[in-house]
Amino acid sequence: MNVHVMSEHKLSSVAPLKPYNAEKKDVELILVKEHNGVQYTSSSVAGSRTCPRTSSSADREDRETWGKKLDFLLSVIGFAVDLANVWRFPYLCYKNGGGAFLIPYIMFLFIAGMPLFYMELALGQYNREGAATVWKICPVFKGVGYTVIIIALYVGFYYNVIIAWSLYYLFSSFTSELPWQHCNNTWNSPLCKDPKLINGSSLLGNASYAKYKRTPAAEFYEREVLHFHESQGIHDLKEPRWQLTLCLVVVVFILYFSLWKGVKSSGKVVYITATMPYIVLLVLLIRGITLPGALNGIRAYLHIDLKKLNSPEVWIEAATQIFYSLGAGFGVLIAFASYNKFENNCYRDAILTSTINCVTSFFSGFAIFSVLGYMAHEHGVSIKEVATEGAGLVFIIYPEAISTLPGSTFFAIFFFIMLLTLGIDSSMGGMEAVITGLTDDFKILRRNRKLFTFVTAFGTFLVALLCITKGGIYVFTLLDTYAAGTSILFGVLVEAVGVSWFYGVDRFSEDIERMMGFKPGLYWRLCWKFVSPVFLLVVVIASILTTRELKYDNYIFPYWANLVGWGIAMSSMMFVPLYAIYKFLSLPGTFKQRIAYCITPEHEHHLVAEGNVRQFKLKHWLAI
Repeated sequence: MNVHVMSEHKLSSVAPLKPYNAEKKDVELILVKEHNGVQYTSSSVAGSRTCPRTSSSADREDRETWGKKLDFLLSVIGFAVDLANVWRFPYLCYKNGGGAFLIPYIMFLFIAGMPLFYMELALGQYNREGAATVWKICPVFKGVGYTVIIIALYVGFYYNVIIAWSLYYLFSSFTSELPWQHCNNTWNSPLCKDPKLINGSSLLGNASYAKYKRTPAAEFYEREVLHFHESQGIHDLKEPRWQLTLCLVVVVFILYFSLWKGVKSSGKVVYITATMPYIVLLVLLIRGITLPGALNGIRAYLHIDLKKLNSPEVWIEAATQIFYSLGAGFGVLIAFASYNKFENNCYRDAILTSTINCVTSFFSGFAIFSVLGYMAHEHGVSIKEVATEGAGLVFIIYPEAISTLPGSTFFAIFFFIMLLTLGIDSSMGGMEAVITGLTDDFKILRRNRKLFTFVTAFGTFLVALLCITKGGIYVFTLLDTYAAGTSILFGVLVEAVGVSWFYGVDRFSEDIERMMGFKPGLYWRLCWKFVSPVFLLVVVIASILTTRELKYDNYIFPYWANLVGWGIAMSSMMFVPLYAIYKFLSLPGTFKQRIAYCITPEHEHHLVAEGNVRQFKLKHWLAI
């Protein structure tokens, strides 16, 4: 990188400028830039790019990189495109005005989703650090790095259980007759009703078809897979199911052997896990649109109801969905980008991968609603009777629809392979965030990465055992609600404020210019400085205000369970204030100097002693 002009504050990261000296006329210019361990030297005299190396710069230069650019892109796409793209977005779109829902969704994608996505990729790539140590740029915020690492770990506790369920369904599909086709199984209750006999909503009582619990598919999920009819509630977990335990062991082994060698191994696994869902979705879509009633389902999915936009809930759900869909804030994007080459164009990567993610969500809706239209047609009910989201969609309604098709075994195997691959690469991303974040912070863990990867994977397995007991669905629901709800929104809000305000959008933009040769446009800088933080603040407040009583179907969780849930949420968020207090107390100097050290990048700490603190000047806070 040729540097022609560098402002005084950039040069000061090495040493204070001395007055120009005539003795140096023979030297045109030597610029040394050391930032968070990455050094760049431009010299027209030395003839070679050399500079004194520190152990920190040596560590960064030794950092492994992705084997190919495609490894990185597929890893990011694989992480961002997860089960929520299939089991949540299509239903949200249908419920909130169909095509009208795309208006707030796309708006939030451009003003908040993409900017946050871009910010995390650039942050990780420039500093070449995980989610914790990246905060050398503003040490007081290192606690938020630990917050997102803990949240990523918590998500692994229950997310791997969904993959284990998918694996169980996959194994169960290798039969000539799918086990959820009829009521003649040992697990079926006397009240089980053959779906062929259900025609019209009047036969279902007060329940919609999607919530009707007496179909073979519903009973297979609840009585054979979960066995939760044998539990009285979260206080009555009983023993783990051995079949699901074996499936969970397989999942953990897949994760371990995908991650144990770092991005060199995980970068190859995603060639399968990130591409397979698209093949399966295309096959399911082609089959789905040929079914009777499919067009009615697609019309319902795309039906435009602009009146829905008058409801604040629609806007809140669009904002929340775009945030969770892109996966910003879990430390994954920072970790993945930290293994990029320094000059990689992460701007283009951010636009490409976030767009692919959102297009996938929209595309999957056609594969889902064509089949839901067919289900509604078969049972003589409206689309709203069969439309649902979450586990009820992918483990009950869709498998039931597949079981009625010719070649049902083939389609079932295909479908559950898709769920398996959607889950695996997202879980890999979360675990990589934990591993990279902590190995970058603690050198002993980096030296023993394989062992640490095993300990992390085994730890998630032990906690996940609670979710596969006969009352495990209640633990699962508790974790799903609290582990990465308000806490992750809070974490990203603090991250956005830390980068945009305390580190500075102007300085962050200069970092990006050093990598790619161009500065982010005014649009991106305004989004980072104002729009994204405000967006996140509104979503955090909405998340807290819309918190409802925790329940699963008709089971209402006891008060103590809600307290445990908030305890889980607070256990990750508390790292932000606790680390800030620890950092402040551990630093030398006066009160003002301690504050300065806390908010000044580590490579500029010598400026604090000189009284030249950028953040104490109004110009810093006004810069864009």
